[in-house]
Amino acid sequence: MPRIEPLHPPYPAAVDQSLRRWMPPDVPHEPLTLFRVLHRNPELTSRMFALGSGLLGHGLLPAADREIVIARVTARAGCAYEWGVHAATLARQAGLTEDQLRATTETDPTAATSWLPRHAALLAAVDELHDTARLSQPAWDALRVHYEDDQLLEFLVLTGWYRTISHLANGLQLEEEAWGTPFPATPVSRPGD
Repeated sequence: MPRIEPLHPPYPAAVDQSLRRWMPPDVPHEPLTLFRVLHRNPELTSRMFALGSGLLGHGLLPAADREIVIARVTARAGCAYEWGVHAATLARQAGLTEDQLRATTETDPTAATSWLPRHAALLAAVDELHDTARLSQPAWDALRVHYEDDQLLEFLVLTGWYRTISHLANGLQLEEEAWGTPFPATPVSRPGD
């Protein structure tokens, strides 16, 4: 059970309308537990919506690149909840394979599967940001080969946003969505974690 009880239907009209905005059209699932918990604080929820929906629906990174970043950030944070939601939906829609998704949870994701050079650079940068909250010049240079300034800014915000979402889901002790992809049994760990 989450630390804060999610809202349950029937929802007040304003909450129902807001939850519909957060979910993709024609999704056969109830609104995510995370969204239903967030709606305990509607003002915070509305502020979060702008950034979250902007990154997912209007971002400059290719969808596959975005989902690789999200999968690695959430895996490194040990956030089974958010990793499983994206693995079951947006990552698959973006063309990530089961092997690629599983590799994002490995200690060395580049050893587990073959990645395009830009994807390997993203994975290395996510790991460095997770470990140090900084990005070295070599990691930055590896990204610069593939991305423009506006995309690099988006990458940095995306990693921070999904670290925040991971903190939220883990702090609330959200259980994985029943329809989500199960998080691999061995979570990512690296020296110093």
